[in-house]
Amino acid sequence: MRIAVLGVGGVGGYFGARLAQAGHEVHLIARGAHLEAIRAGGLRVVSPEGDVEARPASATADPASIGPVDLVLVGVKSWQLAEAAASLAPLIGPATVVLPLLNGVEAHDILAAALGPARVLGGLCRIIAYIAAPGVIRHVGAEPTIIFGELDNRRSARVEALRSAFSAAHVGAIVPPDIHVAIWEKFMLVATWSGLGAVTRAPIGVWLQLPGTRAMAEAALHEVVAVANARGVALEPAQVDATLRFLDTMPFEGTASMQRDIMEGRPSELEAQNGAVVRLGAAAGVPTPTHAFLYHALLPQELAARGA
Repeated sequence: MRIAVLGVGGVGGYFGARLAQAGHEVHLIARGAHLEAIRAGGLRVVSPEGDVEARPASATADPASIGPVDLVLVGVKSWQLAEAAASLAPLIGPATVVLPLLNGVEAHDILAAALGPARVLGGLCRIIAYIAAPGVIRHVGAEPTIIFGELDNRRSARVEALRSAFSAAHVGAIVPPDIHVAIWEKFMLVATWSGLGAVTRAPIGVWLQLPGTRAMAEAALHEVVAVANARGVALEPAQVDATLRFLDTMPFEGTASMQRDIMEGRPSELEAQNGAVVRLGAAAGVPTPTHAFLYHALLPQELAARGA
């Protein structure tokens, strides 16, 4: 399979390296020192699942140099997606499939608007990984898994072919009964953890054990369920307790990536996480006071990080 990976951070780098190791023709689209290191020595993944030394078919900053592919894995940050979507045209052929692995619930809509809905799958992933140094990805937690499906939830031949390819590359591959429910289940966890972590500037073990911030987390989770339901996504109210139980299993010192970006003064996924809950809630007529507080409390720092 001919594959392009747009965004070679912890997500794109890990899964791209595994697919290259499995014998697929993988092209990595990156930038800066990371790109130069990959060009010079390949992409190295350090992982409890086994280390990888991957030599991609090419490493480039220009998608036009690759040409049409069978699969595009999109692993950029959510705030980079609109620009990234506009750059994908040279990669698109008659049967190209585009699979986003971003946080948030709007990536597939943005890509479908740019490329046409028939080319886009819904997707998410489970992995904790990051760029440890130029050309090096470190996987530190969670069993690497890609969850994906057709936007209308039909079991298509192309979805089954991708599941086989991922499984053969030693990547967990799940096609859920409803991809939209799966996306929103992850979204409610990530947006709540990110927002509470960023506002408190504390690891998850601290704000989860304090009664006041734990109550805020529970309220935030209920708000996401209400917004999802109003948008026709069958997210069950019982998922609130299930998500809290899962968060309770996280390492005491755990922090979310959006939280780390905000604390370190970098642009973050605030608009795609807490901001999206507020925006989508308003459009559906659903109050989201907890997420509104988190979003507006963090917005000044986000604007400063963007030089606004």
